[in-house]
Amino acid sequence: MTKLLTAAALIATLAAPAFAKDVAAQRSFTRDGETYVYTAAVKGDATVLSGRSSSGRDFRLTVRNGHVTGRSGGVPVSFDVDSATTGGLELAAR
Repeated sequence: MTKLLTAAALIATLAAPAFAKDVAAQRSFTRDGETYVYTAAVKGDATVLSGRSSSGRDFRLTVRNGHVTGRSGGVPVSFDVDSATTGGLELAAR
């Protein structure tokens, strides 16, 4: 569960560029040997991140006013963007 929450936190840190414009391109990152692929879309005052991990777990997170809520792997998550860390993050552009 900690790994799942850490992954969700890392995803949220990648949302910052999406606040400026609507981003439809797929993005990905790898953490602890697992790859996460997602898209980000601006909807009103929020950014919605939707994707799947390489192990098949779906996630949908909403980032609004510096706070993240949603579900990752069927588990509800809620945390501040500031609490996310980026240590050991590998980004892959598509």
